[in-house]
Amino acid sequence: MAKIQSFTNNPYQENTYILYDESGECVVIDPGMETGREQNAVVNFIRDNNLKPVLLLNTHCHIDHVLGNKFIFDQYGLKPQFHNGELPLLEAVISYAPSMGIRYEPSPMPEVFLPETGVVKFGNTELALIFAPGHSPAHLCFYDEDANLLVGGDVLFRNSIGRTDLPGGNFSQLIDNIRKKLFTLPDDCTVYPGHGPETTIGFEKQTNPFLT
Repeated sequence: MAKIQSFTNNPYQENTYILYDESGECVVIDPGMETGREQNAVVNFIRDNNLKPVLLLNTHCHIDHVLGNKFIFDQYGLKPQFHNGELPLLEAVISYAPSMGIRYEPSPMPEVFLPETGVVKFGNTELALIFAPGHSPAHLCFYDEDANLLVGGDVLFRNSIGRTDLPGGNFSQLIDNIRKKLFTLPDDCTVYPGHGPETTIGFEKQTNPFLT
C-alpha cells in the first residue's frame, strides 16, 4: 500500500508530495522546490528510502507547483505529466516569474498528457484521475483507493477552497466539482492539499464554510 511524504516549499508554502509503495517506485507530485535546501530535502528522502522516481505529476501548472519540474527532470530524467488544458499556464510562468521575484528554470514540456479520467500506475499502486477545474482550467486530483488518500492540489483545503480569481478560475465550477467529484469519496478519505495541513472528506463536508 502506498505511503506519502510531504515537503513544504517556496514562498507560497506549497506542499510537494512523494507517493511510494513497497515496490520501491515513487511518484513526485507538484515539485515546488526553489532553494537548494528544499531540493536536498526531496533528494535525500528519495535516496535514504532507496526509492526510484518513475513519474512526475502536476495537479496544475501555477508557478508554485512547477518550480521544481526542471530540477526533477535534471535529477531523474522525468518530464511532467498533466492535463493539456494546463499547458498555457505552464508556458506563462516564464514571463511572470521575474515580476514576482522568483528565479524560475523553465520546466520541460510533457511528452504525455493526462486525460480527464482514467488511472496512472506505478509500482503496485493505481491513482485514479479526478478532473476538477475551477481553481485552474484543467486541474487534476489523484486518488489512491487502496490507501484511501487524495492528492488534491488547490481544490479543497482544510476549511477552505482554492482561489478562483486567477486566469481560468471559476467559483461555481469549483464548488460543483468538489460536491460532485470529491464529496463522493469516503468520508474517511485523507485529503493532502496543495497548501496547509491534511484534512478528510467527512470533516470538510461538516465544517467547510464554503460548502456547508
